[in-house]
Amino acid sequence: MKTFKDIINECLESVEEIFPWDLAEIFEQGQQPMILDVREPYEFDIARIKDSLNVPRGILETACEYDYEETVPELVTAHERDIIVVCRSGNRSVLAADTMQQMGYQSVKSLKTGLKGWNEYEQVMVDANGNEVDIDEIEQYFTPNLSPEQLAPK
Repeated sequence: MKTFKDIINECLESVEEIFPWDLAEIFEQGQQPMILDVREPYEFDIARIKDSLNVPRGILETACEYDYEETVPELVTAHERDIIVVCRSGNRSVLAADTMQQMGYQSVKSLKTGLKGWNEYEQVMVDANGNEVDIDEIEQYFTPNLSPEQLAPK
């Protein structure tokens, strides 16, 4: 049986990760890769990188192809575009990047540490209305809040 971490580590054999400072440098150089945010819509509304595209991980495969209700034409036509996949902590984005590579996307990378790391690196994020999010206020969203039932038995 594989654990979640085992699956992530297997995907990391083929998925390249970049750090938040690498992405900031890409932006500073004037490059505009597609930022694909694979979090759920409610997470995306809280805080996101400006101009990012939200396609939840659960519908990614059908969003990447024509002839589905979830089809996102901008994504379907981006097989040769530079794409940086982001999520909250950098795990879902690794899974998504691996899937996209299997589906023929040529230049897909995952943001290591996710938006949590982006926030810790003090980079700008916006909310659903396009307003800049306060770095300190959003920290609570990035802090795990596990109930006792969610913790592994000792």
